[in-house]
Amino acid sequence: MSMCQSADCKLCEFLSTKEDVETSFNRVESQKSKCKFGKEGTCCKLCSNGPCKITPKSPRGVCGADADTIVSRNFLRAIAAGSACYLHVVETTARNLKSIGEGKGSVKIKSPETLDKLAKLFDIVEKDVNKKSIKVADAVLNDLYKPKFEKMELVKKLAYAPRYKKWENLEILPGGAKSEVFDAIVKTSTNLNSDPIDMLFNALSLGITTGIYGLVLTNLLNDVILGVPVIRQAKVGFRVIDEDYINIMITGHQHSDIAHLQDKLIAEDVKSKAIAVGAKGFKLVGCTCVGQDLQLRGEHYKEIFSGHAGNNYTSEAVLATGGIDLVVSEFNCTIPGLELVAEQFKVKTLCIDAVAKKRNADYINFDMANAEDISDKIITEAIESYTNRRGVIKIDIPKDHGHDDVVTGVSEGSLKEFLGGTWKPLVDLIVQGKIKGIAGVVGCSSLTGKGHDVFTVELTKELIKRDILVLSAGCSSGGLENVGLISPGAAELAGDSLKEVCKALGIPPVLNFGPCLAIGRLEMVATELAEYLGVDIPKLPLVLSAPQWLEEQALADAVFGLSLGLPVHVAISPFIDGSALVTKVLKEDLVYITGGKLIVEDDVVKAADELEKIIENRRTELNI
Repeated sequence: MSMCQSADCKLCEFLSTKEDVETSFNRVESQKSKCKFGKEGTCCKLCSNGPCKITPKSPRGVCGADADTIVSRNFLRAIAAGSACYLHVVETTARNLKSIGEGKGSVKIKSPETLDKLAKLFDIVEKDVNKKSIKVADAVLNDLYKPKFEKMELVKKLAYAPRYKKWENLEILPGGAKSEVFDAIVKTSTNLNSDPIDMLFNALSLGITTGIYGLVLTNLLNDVILGVPVIRQAKVGFRVIDEDYINIMITGHQHSDIAHLQDKLIAEDVKSKAIAVGAKGFKLVGCTCVGQDLQLRGEHYKEIFSGHAGNNYTSEAVLATGGIDLVVSEFNCTIPGLELVAEQFKVKTLCIDAVAKKRNADYINFDMANAEDISDKIITEAIESYTNRRGVIKIDIPKDHGHDDVVTGVSEGSLKEFLGGTWKPLVDLIVQGKIKGIAGVVGCSSLTGKGHDVFTVELTKELIKRDILVLSAGCSSGGLENVGLISPGAAELAGDSLKEVCKALGIPPVLNFGPCLAIGRLEMVATELAEYLGVDIPKLPLVLSAPQWLEEQALADAVFGLSLGLPVHVAISPFIDGSALVTKVLKEDLVYITGGKLIVEDDVVKAADELEKIIENRRTELNI
């Protein structure tokens, strides 16, 4: 079968030996022909007069909507959907924290320090840890559930003050987050809003709710429940799969949903059940963004977490090793193609959130109050699957795939602690020119943009070669770590100055902050650096790239970056090219509004050139 390329050569070698297994790598070849109108965002199918497409001869749809209206409407709808996904995650996490505070699920708070930090930010005075958990969770949930005409209260407490003032002046401070999503869907329905500028400003509001709630707060709430990240070295790739264990692969983004399961699997009575059927015990295998989250906090789960195997488009190959016995899906990045491979390799799939229900999977509604029963069900299914499939399915795990020494556990807190509790060492290195600037290479993995992770890896190499430190977050991290760029040895690929820094500190030139949710952690780093320097975020020698963005969530991430005033690069246009107005606003005019700027560039070197130029200009403006 024909197959698309991957930056991960060993992954391609493995898949080439599986001629009887069809994956996304094969199907992408049959989907190469793309609809011009879909790519440009000028297709509208909101009513039965359509679908309408905009052409020079037909510049308006039947209703009279032109390209500017149709493109901005489609763009806002995508941002609303992406924001909704993140809001679902933070809502679930807050509800789980509240349930834990109420004594449900027998899960213990693992970072009371983070809980104290949030309570202080939210002006909550409470000594009892359980009552404090409930009050912090309620503060988040109450904000999410406000009507649109009531501004969210926690934005001001969490946002950088100069940014908050900018958003206030632009009148893009969001009302209740879920109401904002609801109203965006209404606004973009048939024969309602036709003002592209209004819709683009609405997208910026949704970007703020996505970033402050879906990203920043989800990370902090997860830290409370699951423990703060600790910098350490870990294994990644197929080599993390140990066939002597019953292996449960987790897919999704909602780490708190498996908090109880993580603790339960190391109980002696549970391990004895695995031993009784011939296994040494249970292991959780990380995959997709929740795998990055597991890896991020792996210091707290050494006994049960085997490591991070790969990102969304590596997951099919992970199942094809035959070493996985059960898949637990709790959110997206669980691609539909996974179902076909799971069936072929007799792997049972369980879904614990209805939004992620897979066609051939059993569904268990997760509720922290029933966590004990749900964990027992998952364990029973894993044992049964292991018993039924082992000896029938051939195990083929390429142990030369991946690395043993990736640096993980990096967060806004652990990085600052590594630097001695202050950002001064990092700022000094930037001022001295040892580090020219910082680039966040974040977001998804896709099979376009030159192939699986190809653009992401090539751009990252180009940036570090220019002495630009890269911070990663998202499925892109899975690609970067599996090819060795997050191992200390990658320092050899960096420019002379950055190489010297990396070798002196024993770090790689790419620091992995974890899942796509950790884009919120990058925002926290940016905020603290800006505070340290006494400038607004757009003044920092900091750029963002989501080169191989995949889905609507990634677009919501990107708009958060634009609202922060950062340049955001993508290699694949976000379906806006059909509107000259929308393109101009996002690529040119926005820099005078929020300070942000969208850069669309599908050439690696040209993209690196532009990002480097922005960093150098900002260094000049800061007189460094």
